[in-house]
Amino acid sequence: MSKVKIVSSWTRPGGGTVAHIGLTNLLNDNGYDCTFYGPHDWHMDKCKAEKIDKCMIGPEDILISHFIQVPPEAKAKKHILYCHEEHIFPLKEVPLAQYDCIVFVSNSQKAWQGVNHPSVIIPPPVRSIEWKNPNNGVAGVIGSIDKNKQTHLSIKRALKDGYSKVLLFGEVTDIPYFTQYVEPLFKTFGSVSLAGHQDDPKAMYEQISAVYHSSLNETYGLVEAECRLAGIPFVGSSNGKEVIENKEILKRWKNLLS
Repeated sequence: MSKVKIVSSWTRPGGGTVAHIGLTNLLNDNGYDCTFYGPHDWHMDKCKAEKIDKCMIGPEDILISHFIQVPPEAKAKKHILYCHEEHIFPLKEVPLAQYDCIVFVSNSQKAWQGVNHPSVIIPPPVRSIEWKNPNNGVAGVIGSIDKNKQTHLSIKRALKDGYSKVLLFGEVTDIPYFTQYVEPLFKTFGSVSLAGHQDDPKAMYEQISAVYHSSLNETYGLVEAECRLAGIPFVGSSNGKEVIENKEILKRWKNLLS
């Protein structure tokens, strides 16, 4: 069986990285030899992983690339583009002839990209989390802190709904946005605090009674999917994307990798 090599230019915390880790573990648990390669360290202890400089592509390998332009001399048995993005990675600007197939995470994302190339829809694996409501009056805002997530709106809505405290779980990836819109709320309310990204989702969710979300756009929305499966109140911009079992996700990837 060919080795499967997932290569991404981003392996810091985030929905895409979590999705790649989940896929790597799913494939390895079902007989594939799959390694996830990337430039950062966060993914290294969460699946079979290596740094990106260790990735050597051979003619019998199946390459799954994400958010990266692979050198044309890297010839694989099959090259799949795993696309999680819309406007930050517009496929109309990407030479698609190098890819055998594109994997989109949702139908709406595929429609937005609007390219004529062989493709399939495969939602990412969703972590199953056991959750018991702590009833502690604490709301959580989960995800990168940036203008797309509109973190400041989630904070205001949670406080307006009567939550006594709001924890922000995620990295600040947009400093100007954070400085202008989020940081002032710390001083105004005194009940908002940065909790940072937390690797243990169960420990994170156990600290909160609800999740608030105000994103302008989500191609899939792993946080919402996790909340739906665990029964955690999710308040905000629901996108209603399909949540499917790992068995079906594996079936779709098997068809693509064969």
